[in-house]
Amino acid sequence: MRRSPARRVLVAAAVVVGALVAPVVTASPASATDYPTWQDVQNAKGNEAAKAAEVQTVQAALQSAQAEAATKSQAALDASAKATAAEADLSEATQTATSLQAQADQAAATAERAQTRAGQLAANLYRDGSTDQMTTRIATAKDPSQLLYQLGAMDQLSTTWDGVLDEASVAAKTASSLHDQATRAERERASLAAAAEQRSSEAAAAQKTADAAVASTQQHSNELYAQLASLQDTTAATEQQYEVGQAVAAQAAEQARLAQAAAAAAARTHTPSTSDTSYPSTDGVTVDPAGAKAYARSVLGNYGWGDDQYGCLVSLWTQESGWRANALNSSSGAYGIPQALPASKLAAAGADWRTNQNTQINWGLAYIKSSYGSPCGAWNHEMSVNPHWY
Repeated sequence: MRRSPARRVLVAAAVVVGALVAPVVTASPASATDYPTWQDVQNAKGNEAAKAAEVQTVQAALQSAQAEAATKSQAALDASAKATAAEADLSEATQTATSLQAQADQAAATAERAQTRAGQLAANLYRDGSTDQMTTRIATAKDPSQLLYQLGAMDQLSTTWDGVLDEASVAAKTASSLHDQATRAERERASLAAAAEQRSSEAAAAQKTADAAVASTQQHSNELYAQLASLQDTTAATEQQYEVGQAVAAQAAEQARLAQAAAAAAARTHTPSTSDTSYPSTDGVTVDPAGAKAYARSVLGNYGWGDDQYGCLVSLWTQESGWRANALNSSSGAYGIPQALPASKLAAAGADWRTNQNTQINWGLAYIKSSYGSPCGAWNHEMSVNPHWY
């Protein structure tokens, strides 16, 4: 069924497809998706019913390919978040172990000084192990004032002696306790280091799998959009814009329904929403807030918006993500510059949604167009609800 040019413009998603020329049959790698061939497309052109059926077949293949890549990219995102959390745990444990070891060393030094002082006092109190020097002085004193002085000195030394011994004992016990704590902390640090290494390895493997899936999906998506263009007598860019717009509109409708249900549930339970934004590993992710803003500004016209909408968009996504492509709300799972929830919704705009900020922006602008009409409409809604969301 043909779509009017006016409707295509209304659902534009501003996604630029790489140069696609004459259809070329390419070999497809083993995949769960059964890709239509160019011969299938050519055979369907002679009959309207066959053409409509082939359009549905191509669309289904496109959705299947995107879903397959989205699953692997989501797995890579989850693995990256776990690796980042493991690194944070390791960093905290390392600081704890280092601090406890420093405290233990300090307490040991204090105990050693106390023991040294006790030894010096012992030297003053006793000449050797059998002769009591102070007692001898008292026994031989002939002047009563001298006797009182010697008795007072002995009492003072004894009191000091007792204090130094107590100090040495406390310091030794403290040093022993801190040493035990430092030993346990080091074992915990070593365990977390192993866990962090494992998480990092898993994240790298997941990213490699996702990258391969994204590359394959992008290749097939380009060809599938070209096939749609051939069937509809349009361009691949127009077909991609339409398909992205349709997908995002469906997502927005579902999200609005879920948001209303969540708001109603929160009102009943009086449980406020929480926001805990983290930034998983940026390996392979383009994190360039200034560049992202520049790109977003450059494509506003594709949605029928003027530059007057740019300020609202900047405010909206500054609050949502700081314009960082790797922004992840660890509480909800919302991801990317527009904070798509769930993150895999971004796949509607391109298989590289996890790493490409422009793809995220394309999805976000299509979502704003479908749900609020304009960035200022979205920003006004964001500010009208608490906690803020759009």
